[in-house]
Amino acid sequence: MATCTRIVKVLAGGQRHLLVAGGPTYKSVSPVALRHLPVRTYAAAKTFKKDKKDEKEKEEKRERKPIDNTGRHKPYGLTAWAPVDDVYVTRFYPKPVYEAAVAVDMLKSFQTLDYTTMDQPVYINLKLDMKLEKKKKVDPFVSTVHLPHPFKTEVNKVAVFTENPDQVKVAQENGAAFVGGADLVQKILDDEVDADFYVAVPDMISKLLPLKNKLRKKFPKNKRGSVGVDIPKMLELFKTGHEYAVEKDAVITRVGTLDMPKEQLIANMQTVVEDVCSHRPASFGHFVERAIVSSQSSEALLFKSEELVQKTQNPNE
Repeated sequence: MATCTRIVKVLAGGQRHLLVAGGPTYKSVSPVALRHLPVRTYAAAKTFKKDKKDEKEKEEKRERKPIDNTGRHKPYGLTAWAPVDDVYVTRFYPKPVYEAAVAVDMLKSFQTLDYTTMDQPVYINLKLDMKLEKKKKVDPFVSTVHLPHPFKTEVNKVAVFTENPDQVKVAQENGAAFVGGADLVQKILDDEVDADFYVAVPDMISKLLPLKNKLRKKFPKNKRGSVGVDIPKMLELFKTGHEYAVEKDAVITRVGTLDMPKEQLIANMQTVVEDVCSHRPASFGHFVERAIVSSQSSEALLFKSEELVQKTQNPNE
């Protein structure tokens, strides 16, 4: 009985266990623990990529339809059409829409009450309805207009592309900052020449293609009036012209300073509104959905842009 190791054979439940005396003991794994082990009995499902068209259609459906308040005793979600008292909570009533002359007078009165500078700029913000027939829309555009009452003191630098000696002489006499042909194209590519506007004669368009990515929106185009034969007329427009652009279906541009007379500010506002409305057929209705005028230090005021267009269409009325 002096053996160091004793082996005992035990048969239990049809299984044989070897127990070695003095050796390490082993614990059997519980069958319950096996249930928590990750076991995949099927193949992973393939991820489904949604088409961009389906997402756009869903977004269009989710867009809220505009609420029509015509015939209602009060606007939807508001207290009444107009307040009864002089003191009221503004968010409970629709924002008033003023005539252009009244809105400009209010801006001038705000300046007097706030003791701000008189020469602060005046801006207009035009929200546009870019929809056309079916699903078509008006393409965003950039335009240059000649304001009847300019407020800028500096003159824009205009570059003229032409190789005709007579046209070069005419451009220089009418105040062109830069005039040239292929040599001027290379100088612009080398960043030696930088102008505010670029105009060209029709014969030079094919030679200006290397500048398309360089100039981008400033590249001469027929729609903008920067391509033509009448060089003096183009220089007169772009030297003192006022440029505005459509971004995110809106036009935000400066129309003057607050120290200008009311009539001059209204005339500049009318010029910009008329030019904006000319980019869409009148048969689709008024192009401007919402018009706002404001100064640098005042609150924004809604004004009736339809009246400015109607005054031009019916000057005798």
